[in-house]
Amino acid sequence: MKKLDKFLRWLRWDAKHLHRDIANAIQKLWYWFPIIIKDRDWDQFYIYEVLKHKLKAQANYIASKDRHTRAQSDARKMLLCAKLIEICQEGTYEIEYMDYCETSFSWEDIEGDEKTYRLETDQISEDFDSYFKKYPLVYKRVLKGEGIFPLDGKDQADIKKRIAMNISHLNQDRARKLLFKVMESSIEGWWD
Repeated sequence: MKKLDKFLRWLRWDAKHLHRDIANAIQKLWYWFPIIIKDRDWDQFYIYEVLKHKLKAQANYIASKDRHTRAQSDARKMLLCAKLIEICQEGTYEIEYMDYCETSFSWEDIEGDEKTYRLETDQISEDFDSYFKKYPLVYKRVLKGEGIFPLDGKDQADIKKRIAMNISHLNQDRARKLLFKVMESSIEGWWD
């Protein structure tokens, strides 16, 4: 009897919307296909890609419907999160320090092994002082010992590079933390 009641309830309430549900499912399959076809289980990049795609879709939906007083603000926060995801995926801050130095790269043979090479880098010039001025608070944190690269370089130029690398790493970490802080504080209210 329970199964019959369940079926009759479905017939009365849901069956009349079946055509819309099928059309919506087809639209969603089409929308998600480019993401799913490229999805891999390798690392966080693909988790971020799914999340970014969903945030953009929901932001566009909520902004276009504009059914509550925070709709536009919520959509902006979602798009901010999508932008922060792109920063995390691309490592924007992790490689930013490289904009402040000129480096040459070359592949050198490893002695005794004709098929193996190592990457050699030579720093031609740098302007890390400008980079340090851009992030004075993070610079102070690095000088106090924060960061993953020890500041025990072979010379002053190497130490400055390590400071710059630590600043980049900390800034990238800050972007990731900001992403999840915004989501944590807002996600419960992101509905229409």
